[in-house]
Amino acid sequence: MKTYLLPSLKLTIILLVILAGIYPLAIAAVGKLTPGHGDGQTIQYKGRTVGYANIGQKFTKDEYFWSRPSAVDYHADGSGGSNKGPSNPDYLKDVESRIQDFMKRNAGVTRAQIPVELVTASGSGLDPDLSPAGAKIQVARIARARNMSAEQINKIVDLQIENPLLGMFGPAKVNVLRLNVALDQLKSKN
Repeated sequence: MKTYLLPSLKLTIILLVILAGIYPLAIAAVGKLTPGHGDGQTIQYKGRTVGYANIGQKFTKDEYFWSRPSAVDYHADGSGGSNKGPSNPDYLKDVESRIQDFMKRNAGVTRAQIPVELVTASGSGLDPDLSPAGAKIQVARIARARNMSAEQINKIVDLQIENPLLGMFGPAKVNVLRLNVALDQLKSKN
């Protein structure tokens, strides 16, 4: 019995030290090297925190870029998708409602022009980013609501585009919260 008990006890203690002590400390140290120092990257506006760069937020006013829909109503404590398949009648009704609302509030946009990300929720329900096309399709509405030219709004979008990592990993994207803060900063300068 000693033959098996002592080595297994030693192995348990060694793995406990490594997996419950050294490994978490190493991961925390790596986190301290990231933007936000492991606490998430906050976005500041006028001296106060307005949100986190990696968590989507709901914007419904016409003068702001809208985020991707959320199946969890943007509650970060309960991230997740709807788990409804593409043929589910309730899911199709939700998507159709989003399409109709988008077309009503974005005059001149046809159903075929709407990027799919603007009418379907992401897997986490907290996606903070849109594709450049998802942002640019909203420019006309925002320009009208803010009494600005579409060219001014497009410049802001172009400045906020984050290109793929090393030019090849991931898609080009635009963080919606950063984009809306940039809009408000431009407005406060005028």
